[in-house]
Amino acid sequence: MLNVHSFIFNTFQENTYIVYDENGLCAIFDPGMSNYEEEAAFVSFVEQNNLKPITLYNTHCHIDHVLGNHFIFEKYGLIPQFHEGEVPVLVAVQNMAPMYGFRYETSPIPETFLEEGQAVEIGKHTLGLLFVPGHSPAHLCFYSAQDGFVIGGDVLFRNSIGRTDLPGGNHQQLLDNIQQKMYVLPDETIVYPGHGPSTTIGFEKETNPFVRGQKT
Repeated sequence: MLNVHSFIFNTFQENTYIVYDENGLCAIFDPGMSNYEEEAAFVSFVEQNNLKPITLYNTHCHIDHVLGNHFIFEKYGLIPQFHEGEVPVLVAVQNMAPMYGFRYETSPIPETFLEEGQAVEIGKHTLGLLFVPGHSPAHLCFYSAQDGFVIGGDVLFRNSIGRTDLPGGNHQQLLDNIQQKMYVLPDETIVYPGHGPSTTIGFEKETNPFVRGQKT
């Protein structure tokens, strides 16, 4: 069984996730640590739980989700992996960081890119990749069918959705993709979003004011 632990980092209150298996192998998702205290909190959790970071994934490359990419690379030797369509978004972060007052050390560029329909592994556990653009041009979500959760980034929040007014965003595309990629998952699937509390697919289909589930 996979375990999911979250941290809330940086002024955007971004959720950084560690997903780890029964042997302590772990994947890091969207590291958003922006200062030494947040970096120390992350490392402390890894060490106290005897975890071994093996991969680093970005659901997308907006600034609040990649601030820690360089730190994770320096600390654990992990190069981020994400969809190739997010490269322009990552490149733009360099100029955006001073606007928000962030200390930003340049993220490495992936050696290999992730694609829709691909699967990634954490030990013996598999997560499928869902291609869900709209908030950003090539956003990916990571779905564990076995353990019933999805690392959702900024696609679907508790009673909200990702903003679509940033470069590469498309509001109708996001709504369509939530219907076609997210709402087809089992209702009990837990959504671990990029901001705010977790939710479930079923709850959002019933109550989300932006996009309701289609009646069958």
